[in-house]
Amino acid sequence: MPEEARFRSYYGQPVLQEPAWEWPVPAYLFAGGVSAGSTLLAVGADLTGRPALRRAGRLGALVSLGAGTVFLVADLGRPERFLHMLRVAKPTSPMSVGTWFLVAYGPGVGVAAAAEVLPARWRLGRLLRWLARPAGLSSAVVAPGVAAYTAVLLSQTAVPAWHEAHPELPFVFTGSAAAASGGLGMVCVPTPEAGPARAFAVLGGVAELVSARVLDARLGLVREAYGTGRAGRLRHWAELLTAGGVLGAALGARRSRAVAVLSGAALLAGSALQRFAVFEAGVASTRDPKYVVVPQRERIARSRDEAGVVGQPPRQAE
Repeated sequence: MPEEARFRSYYGQPVLQEPAWEWPVPAYLFAGGVSAGSTLLAVGADLTGRPALRRAGRLGALVSLGAGTVFLVADLGRPERFLHMLRVAKPTSPMSVGTWFLVAYGPGVGVAAAAEVLPARWRLGRLLRWLARPAGLSSAVVAPGVAAYTAVLLSQTAVPAWHEAHPELPFVFTGSAAAASGGLGMVCVPTPEAGPARAFAVLGGVAELVSARVLDARLGLVREAYGTGRAGRLRHWAELLTAGGVLGAALGARRSRAVAVLSGAALLAGSALQRFAVFEAGVASTRDPKYVVVPQRERIARSRDEAGVVGQPPRQAE
């Protein structure tokens, strides 16, 4: 029997350079998703007369946006590097588009949250309360883009585990954002008023789990990067926590405050671990040449078949 093919590179070096990003990047991905989902919940609560949920959503959106900004600056190294990205607007660049999403999103979040904090007896407080609803609506318009653009940013790189997952990754991230923000609402809001947060959490958690399963079914060899090593362990716990949080939100959170808090915390933890798992899968996929070579050879073979080229496809390995 022939030996199993091994995929090597010159001098044993990886074919692709490993991403230089560290843990602040997946932490930023998580915080941005929580902020975007919380803004949508706050706007819905404002329009339907749920003051506790509105307050929790607005303050949660601001706090998570602030945390995400800290993580982003920690990765960039210097705050002014973010400002440098505002010198251009490039529609073909996910990073440029995402930067402008954040610029359009942040001010409305700040105004809406400030209206919840400043006393109404102050003139500024009364002005902010008058501006809070249109400010929240303006942020809600771009909130889905804030939740999803990071998935597009990852999938437009050459990292195999991210690039090959580009059709499903935005759905995984937006579902995860909805689950996390719904979980935050369940933790912070009294049970009688947290109905929309529970529904948001259930829908988001189900969307995240289904999208992840679709991703697994469609991916070829690169699927191993998501299911093995550190990424596999993180993803396993992420799915367990998300599934448990969804069940708790759907079955027991309406009747028990304790179940609501535990389910919401599980959804938050599951969403965070999902982002870290995707990040770790991408890093792992750059270390093994087979994740680069095999999909590339398969695409070449498919293009030859579609073009009707006669002949043998390229060899799979050396």
